[in-house]
Amino acid sequence: MPIEFFLTLGGVILLLGLSAFFSGSETALTAASRARLHALAEEGNSQAKTVNRMLAAPERLIGTVLLGNNLVNILASALTTSLLIGLFGEVGVAYATIGLTLLVVIFAEVLPKTYALAFADRVSLAVAPIMSVLIVVLRPATVAVEAIVKGILALTPTTRDDEANILSAHKEIRGHIDLQTKEGTVARHDAHMLGGVLDLGDLQVADIMIHRTKMETIDADDPPVEIVDQAVKSKHSRLPIWKDEPENIIGVLHTKDLLAQLAEVNWDVKRLDLATFSNEPWFSPDTTSLKEQLDQFLKRKTQMALVVDEYGEVQGLITLEDILEEIVGQIVDEHDPHDMAIRPQTDGTVNVDGSVPIRDLNRQMDWDLPDEEATTIAGLVIHEAQTIPEPGQVFTFYGYRFEILRKNRNKIAALRVKPVPAEAARSAAEQSG
Repeated sequence: MPIEFFLTLGGVILLLGLSAFFSGSETALTAASRARLHALAEEGNSQAKTVNRMLAAPERLIGTVLLGNNLVNILASALTTSLLIGLFGEVGVAYATIGLTLLVVIFAEVLPKTYALAFADRVSLAVAPIMSVLIVVLRPATVAVEAIVKGILALTPTTRDDEANILSAHKEIRGHIDLQTKEGTVARHDAHMLGGVLDLGDLQVADIMIHRTKMETIDADDPPVEIVDQAVKSKHSRLPIWKDEPENIIGVLHTKDLLAQLAEVNWDVKRLDLATFSNEPWFSPDTTSLKEQLDQFLKRKTQMALVVDEYGEVQGLITLEDILEEIVGQIVDEHDPHDMAIRPQTDGTVNVDGSVPIRDLNRQMDWDLPDEEATTIAGLVIHEAQTIPEPGQVFTFYGYRFEILRKNRNKIAALRVKPVPAEAARSAAEQSG
């Protein structure tokens, strides 16, 4: 055989090796332990520092992997097709398609990703120097790709996709988490926490805030004895203070400051002056993302903010604990009430308060109710029913059966929810239609 055959064959093998490198690098770098890499970087490990720098800009890493992987795979396909056409004629195209597909799937995807997942830390440290160079070399190409895509998206009728970054790692990481959860590698609770972190940029404070109707507040004009009594009975350590009308928040009372002030006046409650030790309220727009709000909490070293709408009207409040609960789930301490808002029953149904957030129910029951149009379970039912239902009414949508148990004025107080088989859900939808 001519020397060109062996050179082409060697080129295909080299390209498959590069494809395996890109696939394994992507898996290892996204699955590597951040805590372990941080510890190694603190110890002076230069490779760990390189990995941390790359993970700090994940869109560049993913963009480089996508570009490099597609480049070598397409080139390998072209070379293989040319090689086999020379050997077998036109039928060589079919041989090249079948043969290269098997080689890429087995040796450039499954094997390297499996190994990289099993030894993520070790592989990520090994590939870090090479990947850091490739990110710099391919950066002009990835920037050009982003510019072309954004230019095309700008021509589409909708503008929702214009600001989207197709090279963002969020969807890649989320897909990886879902895959590992289904395979049993990642515990479901851990997957919920990781997903909660990724959702912080998509959720707004209005989605999880404590509504103003449920806020515990203090009237500044109340006698000091009543204020102290209310603060002691409250399960919260911070209470908003209002004057003249409940929406006019003028300060925030911290129970620790209250105790300090009581000590200064020798525990003579009547000598308390609320204005001298209350804190200035902090107002945050209801459109602020949870990620931005968390950053502000850390920056300002405070744990509570009043949420206002575009007109400056107080809509509720949000605390640092509320954001943390979006990540780790419900946090309950010895002072929290023990009544359960989500109550699974032995017959497979779930009794749930109407004010329960859809995300909390999905997390606890591993359901997939949509939360785009409504925040609470009651809000979802009202949105779908297009009316305020009465006790006893039953609705079926999204594969779940909702029965109204109690109603308080115009609010749904309690519901019974149960997943229904696909056929039953389809039949119920046809009947309601």
